[in-house]
Amino acid sequence: MTAITVKHNLSFEEYLAYDDGTDDRYELFDGELILMTPPIGHHSLILLKLTEVFMTEIRRQNLPWVALQMFGVRTGLRRSRLPDLCVIPLEQVKELLDVAGVLESGALIVVEVVSPSSVTTDYRYKNAEYAAAGIPEYWIIDPRQNKISILQLVEGLYEEKIYQGDEVMRSPLLPELAIDPTQIFQI
Repeated sequence: MTAITVKHNLSFEEYLAYDDGTDDRYELFDGELILMTPPIGHHSLILLKLTEVFMTEIRRQNLPWVALQMFGVRTGLRRSRLPDLCVIPLEQVKELLDVAGVLESGALIVVEVVSPSSVTTDYRYKNAEYAAAGIPEYWIIDPRQNKISILQLVEGLYEEKIYQGDEVMRSPLLPELAIDPTQIFQI
């Protein structure tokens, strides 16, 4: 997704209340609103597959979790990201039914699908922000390289495992989930 900066010096509270009268979605980075452009078709199909994979496993294990697209995650004092996909406790979603869907804590897994304009942001900046926010697991889906990185939070830093081809992926939080990257990238 391409990002365009549109407004400066907002507090987190102002971000939560911000409404420009459109359906545009924004991230907050050091007080600046960053307009998020809609994903391309391939990006959307990958997200659809991953949402189905996560929800199938969550139901199979009868976990009180849900996988949602474009649900916000606070990552700092004046920062909030909109991961492409987020696995969170259902109870936390229920607490946000009538307010902006931004978690202040508690995300279990966040997923970003890399686009040409988001390489540095997804691999470097969001990696650091999600780790600082204490998110146990961060998936980076890179369709350009046909690889999936699963980063597990260990002592405040992410340890990365890269999966490509038909190598079976394992999620630390969903250890019985077994898929290979080709299942995700095939259209």
